[in-house]
Amino acid sequence: MDNDHFPTEEEQFQVYKQVLETMKGKKVVVRTLDIGGDKRLSYFEFPEEMNPFLGYRAIRLCLDRTDIFKTQLRALCRASVYGKLCIMFPMIATIGEFRDAKAIFEECKAELLAEGVAVSDDIQVGMMVEIPAAAVLADEFSKYADFFSIGTNDLIQYSMAADRMSEKVSYLYQPFNPAILRLVNMTIQGAHKNGKWVGMCGAMAGEPNAVPILLGLGLDEFSMSATQILKARKIVNGLSYKEMQTMAQNCLNLDTANEVLDYVKKKFPNKLYGPRASMRRLY
Repeated sequence: MDNDHFPTEEEQFQVYKQVLETMKGKKVVVRTLDIGGDKRLSYFEFPEEMNPFLGYRAIRLCLDRTDIFKTQLRALCRASVYGKLCIMFPMIATIGEFRDAKAIFEECKAELLAEGVAVSDDIQVGMMVEIPAAAVLADEFSKYADFFSIGTNDLIQYSMAADRMSEKVSYLYQPFNPAILRLVNMTIQGAHKNGKWVGMCGAMAGEPNAVPILLGLGLDEFSMSATQILKARKIVNGLSYKEMQTMAQNCLNLDTANEVLDYVKKKFPNKLYGPRASMRRLY
């Protein structure tokens, strides 16, 4: 987005290689090109659409412009030998889209091997779950994807039909709404049914009130800013897994986001923030 041209295969390779080497064997998850909506490029002209957030963007653009997509995938495959790489496709809505995207990845991998370029044989290929249709069909998607990453920012606004940037309807951006919790639960259960892991990369993953619920639902991995890690770790250490499982299941059966938050507060008074802190009311 800060560039004046689509980065070349070599430019991307050098960046990915540096990241993987720096992580020294730790898992690195790279989301493929996710432009469109509010992510515009100065050097690429998007078509005019009534609702660009639901239009030509992310994986939809990449499956159409395979030249751009293959450049990134080739660079990632080349860099894969320098660490533990996972690739995930954004805004997947149908199994057909995921199959098509993975087929292009396999094509890039085969081309490089034929050229004598080394490629890791242990690249996990997964997908973002940010469209409700993908969450509902998670058990089927998990037959093809190696992992899921739940993008709660978009999942919430698509589920509630409310733009989170619109002041008049911002009250509908409700991570703790039981409908959202049920979609998260469906995603996790669908993945675990086929032995796949699930992460969360939306803002919800770093929300202290959400951590015990998400752990109770079985979320495997949390992505959050560095400043939130110690607080999240304290919460996890202060509660038993059995307690969190029971609480999470009870939250699924409540009616509103406020009821979920009030339940967590009553169930674990002072535990989430310490004796001097109070749980803030979000809605």
